Amino acid sequence: MLGLLGKKLGQTRVYDNDGAAVHVTIVECGPNHVIQCKTPETDGYSAVQLAFDPQKDQRLSKPRLGHFTKHKSTGFKRIREFRDFSLEVKSGDVVKVDDCFAEGDFVDAIGITKGHGFQGVMKRWNFGGGRATHGAKGWKRRPGSIGSGSTPGWVAKGKKMPGHMGQVRRTVQNLKVVKVHGEDNLLLVKGAIPGADGDYIVIREAKKKPKNKA
Repeated sequence: MLGLLGKKLGQTRVYDNDGAAVHVTIVECGPNHVIQCKTPETDGYSAVQLAFDPQKDQRLSKPRLGHFTKHKSTGFKRIREFRDFSLEVKSGDVVKVDDCFAEGDFVDAIGITKGHGFQGVMKRWNFGGGRATHGAKGWKRRPGSIGSGSTPGWVAKGKKMPGHMGQVRRTVQNLKVVKVHGEDNLLLVKGAIPGADGDYIVIREAKKKPKNKA
């Protein structure tokens, strides 16, 4: 499973060979540095740890700094483990975007959605709200009854209620790679990706459309 750590830069549009405008998201994918290579013999499974975006040592926690020092690497802001990495790499290698992806490939984008703060049920769950007339006072944006008072006498788990909206991990699958700029480590992906501009994301090989079956 190929994958890279990256940063969402923003959205734009490009034109294909037929002159049609295609909406794309620009992702700075790499360069990623290989920190550790795990094997079934030493760790029980096969995986590769990749790091992205250099960071000063004094701004790292002691456990993370110790991990980088143990593997003779400088500090990075983000680190992620990819299991069964199909690219042959070793500790200290640098993985670039054109090493993993090419134009026409399908990828999955994993990111944290934008936060929208505390919201009511109409904004958060698209409730219709209460009546605005016929004697209904103060119920325009309320959820109404959330459970019976006697039996069973409690609120069911998962009930749609007011609360914090957004800022959750989401995966968008089967996004097509429109262009790859290897010299700048930029990936142009068709469609939208979770998160705001500047947020860290993960771009991996599409699970439902891998390279050998796309």
